[in-house]
Amino acid sequence: MDKFTEMAVFTQVAQQGSFSAAARELSMSPSAVSKLISRLEERLGARLLNRTTRQVKLTEGGEAFLQRCVAILDDVDGAEELLAGYGREPKGVLTINSSADFAQHCLVPLLPHFYNLYPHLKLKIQVSATTVDLVAEGVDVAIRMGELKDTSLVARRLCESRRIICASPNYLLINGEPKTASDLEKHNCLCMSSTPAFNQWALTTSRGRKVIDVQGDFCADKIDILHQHALQSGGLVRLAEFMVEADISAGRLVPVMENCNFEVQAVHAVFPHRQHLPSKVRVFVDYLVDYLPFRCLE
Repeated sequence: MDKFTEMAVFTQVAQQGSFSAAARELSMSPSAVSKLISRLEERLGARLLNRTTRQVKLTEGGEAFLQRCVAILDDVDGAEELLAGYGREPKGVLTINSSADFAQHCLVPLLPHFYNLYPHLKLKIQVSATTVDLVAEGVDVAIRMGELKDTSLVARRLCESRRIICASPNYLLINGEPKTASDLEKHNCLCMSSTPAFNQWALTTSRGRKVIDVQGDFCADKIDILHQHALQSGGLVRLAEFMVEADISAGRLVPVMENCNFEVQAVHAVFPHRQHLPSKVRVFVDYLVDYLPFRCLE
């Protein structure tokens, strides 16, 4: 077995966290994958994986080896992309990471047309509430909103998404409409339990920009739950415009404090730094630049 194949199989096992899952991706039997990893460990003289009946975990040496394997495999992919040139029709599997709400409201509605343009590409959508390691998770491109903290990644700005404070008409009828930042203390604000920064609302006041740590009697770890509770007159909520625009148009939600709420998040496509960007990533990001602003802010 050549070293390139060994690295490719090991990388799949590490990223999938399972021999059987890696075997499915590689069209191999689990026993063949297990034997290959055992031979690799024997040749290297080091244990790469700790195995249990339920999961596979990387050892410290395995973590270091994985990073080098991913870099080498990326270099090989880049060399092939360079040789093939940008004129070749993109194909293969494109793995995309996004938050669930953005994927549902903005990303998935754009995919049918993208499929028509590139019928030989297969898309794999991963949704997560937290930032993932693109290399370790085998992600080709991720969609991220707000401030970018990982400077090791390449980022391309796609559009902006405005956040809107809103509530149901019935909630406002009973509790009144907030006009200023101080009015929020009198209202039940729906909070995110898993993301404290979500509960910090930036508002413009007579004294300039002020960040309010809002509070309420209801919190959840998923944005969709807050959205639904707001529709049921549960309280004030601040959500991305793409999530609530249909509800506002239908009168199910009413925007408030529009004169002082100017919070806007930048939306970026991010991907691991590579000398030669794969054509499948390039065409997808170009497509989002062309079409995503209309979907997010239509």
